[in-house]
Amino acid sequence: IGGALVLVLFVGAVGLVASGAVRTQFFAFDPIRLFYVSLDMPSGTAIDVTLRETEKLETVVRRHLQAGEARGVVTYAGVKWTDTEPLYGEAYGQINVSLNPRGADQREVTEVVEAMRRDVEALPTSGKVSFTQLSGGPPASKPIKLRLLGDDINELRAATRELKRAVSQIAGTRDVSDDDLPGRPQLVLQLNAEALKHAGIDPATAARLVRLHTEGEIISETRDQGDKIEVRVRGATANSDHLEDIQQLLSDPVALPAGGTTTLGALVHADTRTGSGGIKHYNLKRAITIESDLDKTQLDTVEANARIAELWAAMKLRYPTIRIDFTGELDDINESLDAMKMLFLLGVGLIYLILAAQFRSYWQPLLILLTVPMAFTGVVFGLFITQNPLSLYTLYGVIALTGIAVNASIVLIDAANTRLQAGMSLIHATLYAARRRVVPIIITTATTIGGLFSLAVGLGGKSLIWGPMAASLVWGLLVASTLTLFTMPTLFRLAMHLGPKLRSRIARGLNRSSAG
Repeated sequence: IGGALVLVLFVGAVGLVASGAVRTQFFAFDPIRLFYVSLDMPSGTAIDVTLRETEKLETVVRRHLQAGEARGVVTYAGVKWTDTEPLYGEAYGQINVSLNPRGADQREVTEVVEAMRRDVEALPTSGKVSFTQLSGGPPASKPIKLRLLGDDINELRAATRELKRAVSQIAGTRDVSDDDLPGRPQLVLQLNAEALKHAGIDPATAARLVRLHTEGEIISETRDQGDKIEVRVRGATANSDHLEDIQQLLSDPVALPAGGTTTLGALVHADTRTGSGGIKHYNLKRAITIESDLDKTQLDTVEANARIAELWAAMKLRYPTIRIDFTGELDDINESLDAMKMLFLLGVGLIYLILAAQFRSYWQPLLILLTVPMAFTGVVFGLFITQNPLSLYTLYGVIALTGIAVNASIVLIDAANTRLQAGMSLIHATLYAARRRVVPIIITTATTIGGLFSLAVGLGGKSLIWGPMAASLVWGLLVASTLTLFTMPTLFRLAMHLGPKLRSRIARGLNRSSAG
């Protein structure tokens, strides 16, 4: 009956996790009471224009802050702070909102952001608005982070635009962005072959004319107190930085070899375009990274990335040379889980070796290790009752619990073995161990739970990092110790009763094989 009870509870715990009744949130961090509202204006926007537009956003932000909620609101332009690094440029504007410590009647950071998001994003502006929330704990990547790789930058950008639209339509995604940042405006001049032919100017001369009207040409050198000084000749419009000066540059007169004049603009095709802020590479391929935040109450990281993989499977036929690489939080999850499996197996293996050496038995350590699934059962039911998420920190607690939960079984079986060696019968040794060790087991379990109780239930403040870990230890230890007291004596007696029969049957089988 004891073994069946443990099996039923363990299957029920697995069912709760598999069905989603226990919410999975691998990286659950405590939010810092500070967030950014960022404005990305078109490339080439003057910093005073960026600041003016950002101040309009500040008016809306302040309107949604309750009295006494904000410690400070600062608006600036020329720099944009992200999760990992600052970005500099005149087109960047940002609002830094620092909130006071949360009281009983104040909102969480997420609630503040979501209350103002719609009005802030609806404000008419030529830039793009986004929100950045900071969180405590170790550095972590975005929940969604996709790296597109390819050789053709135009195809890469087209795939990025289409995939960004698809990601933004997934429920729970927000603030979808990429790192293909625009650069400064560029003037591209291409020689007009037909115009050059009619003007009687060869391409080299035309290129020299453009150079004279822009960077100039060195025509001589002189020296002043031993220093070499270059004498450079260039047109009067060579210092131009604005579009109206560019038009003046193209209107500059150019003398023709056969007499008469024309303009520089008549000899070239002029195109003003936005340059690239930088072309990133990964594994010798051009790369653009798409990032997005995720509302994990609607969708978890693993499922969101699985949906994106399905979308890309239908999309990649249009971009055969583009490859996608899933990184970010999904990569961190897979790496952490792989390392955690090794740590868990190593821990269980070391526990088995120590117990086997102590008890001089192969099967008694296995019996003691049955408390591990008991502890896991307690963790899952505890998370279900408290509605805490199953996170990586909870799994760390499970690994720590592996070494704690076996203590009750160790003292029970050790007491029973001692009485068996003293000549007691199996039933009397089992009852003696259960009766004599129940109080020490209850006391040690109660003291451990008492030490973790305030952190587990959030007395004095809740923590999404340490609260679930403490709760997993409390519930796992409580259930494992209770099941150990009720089921381990029965399982021990059953194993001791069946052990000799099983060993004799194995021995007879081996003898029969040897005789054959």
